[in-house]
Amino acid sequence: MYDRKDTWHQRAKKEGFRSRAAYKLAQIVEKEKAVRPGDRAIDAGAAPGGWSQLLLKLVGGNGKVAAIDLLPMDSFSGGNFKFWRKDLSDPALSDELLKFLGGKADIVLSDAAPNTTGSPSTDQARSAELVRTVFSLARETLKEGGTFLAKIFTGDESETVFTELKPFFRELRRIRPEATRKGSSELYLLGKGFKAD
Repeated sequence: MYDRKDTWHQRAKKEGFRSRAAYKLAQIVEKEKAVRPGDRAIDAGAAPGGWSQLLLKLVGGNGKVAAIDLLPMDSFSGGNFKFWRKDLSDPALSDELLKFLGGKADIVLSDAAPNTTGSPSTDQARSAELVRTVFSLARETLKEGGTFLAKIFTGDESETVFTELKPFFRELRRIRPEATRKGSSELYLLGKGFKAD
């Protein structure tokens, strides 16, 4: 069992972040320059809100953050944030997101994970399917040249998804931030330079 109260968990509590996951995003953003002030961001699978919380700081007053999750999530103040309690595959969602953002997103990102079963092959398959769902949303909401970032469980399925996504980006890489739990099978797919259809 991992220690839920590891260094990153304690730091999140101390610094007022909703989850330790905020540090994974912070490390990716710092290294990859993935989010800039004024950006329009879509946080897919956002609860409990650690990533949205950090994104709001990163995009600033001129940016916008749209968050979606099936689970309930406390909102954030300000007109540049909106939360949808919906399924990511809801056909009405993309139009609602684009209307709120005022155009296509600069980045679509997801730290979402499926409900795990304890069976690695089942969990990998579910994780891969979740990334495909997030990417389907991104294909309708991400601007040409935009950035895509999504968590996936490693394995044969993740390699299949990598191959499927590769043609849609100028550059697609696998990354693993330092704040990832030791022994975790997760990594992130980072796509830069989205090639819209």
